[in-house]
Amino acid sequence: MKNSTIRSAQQPMIVKYQESLHNGIQSLVLSRYAIGYILRGTKYIYDGDKRQTLSRGEVFYLGIGHHYIENIPDGGLPYEEVLFYYTSDDLQRILMHLNITYGLNISNEHSCENCRNRPHVAMPAWNALRNFFINTNGYLRDEEGVPDETGESIKMTELIYLIASHEDCCIKSRLLSNIDTARKGFEQTVYDHIFKDVSIEELARLTNRSLTSFKKEFRRHFQMPPHKWFIRQRLMHSRLLLISTSKSISEIGNECTFPNTSHFIKLFKKEYQMTPATYRHRHLAGNGDPEQAAPEMKEAAGEKAREQQPAEAGR
Repeated sequence: MKNSTIRSAQQPMIVKYQESLHNGIQSLVLSRYAIGYILRGTKYIYDGDKRQTLSRGEVFYLGIGHHYIENIPDGGLPYEEVLFYYTSDDLQRILMHLNITYGLNISNEHSCENCRNRPHVAMPAWNALRNFFINTNGYLRDEEGVPDETGESIKMTELIYLIASHEDCCIKSRLLSNIDTARKGFEQTVYDHIFKDVSIEELARLTNRSLTSFKKEFRRHFQMPPHKWFIRQRLMHSRLLLISTSKSISEIGNECTFPNTSHFIKLFKKEYQMTPATYRHRHLAGNGDPEQAAPEMKEAAGEKAREQQPAEAGR
């Protein structure tokens, strides 16, 4: 995989990130929530067969867990973004401070398909937020990329204020959803075990829930049963490995925690209507464009549906 990145809770709260070369699709694993702003270039965020395009001046939210991203430099200039990382505890502490000290009353009635239970959202930054990130970029440059703890705290408080006091929108909705520390702990445990050979019963025990309670809460968080969700996450990761590495099919299946290669191939074909080898070949035939394979999968799915229609109509 190209430049797989893991950002841990030991890193700073504010980070200026630059990428001079186009390094392809990357796997990003977050142990904290993140809000970022694109200073220069284009960012792709992948979600299954869909690719969301983000441009300069847009603000984005990334939840805890796995993300598949691609950063595109702007001509001869590097891709640049500023990222703020925070935990549920950070958010609760700051919101309480804003309420007690400044009387900030927070409400959120926003709900839409673009942000409901999604691991990432993006939208154009409003003027005050755009100016804040531009100033933060200058602050990081003055501090040579290593801001002091007090400065970070002040900047983080200002960011939370700008979003929480803004009119209801997708970014505000996702930010305020992170107040639930119980939800954060549950989701973190699940994401930590995507590529581990662990049973649903063991996951229930790790989250201090009965099996029935775990399954019910899992469906509430992820909108599908645990087994189906884990398979889908592993298959999505296998797709990234197929198009961004030269690893063999068996190596990829093993890395994605499938019990054997034939089982991996069977599940991949069921999900995407083609084998892993065919998927890789079609991607390469598309001259390395990450979106080439996705339309082909949709086309294959459509052909399969059309083939089934006559039989179904006759029942």
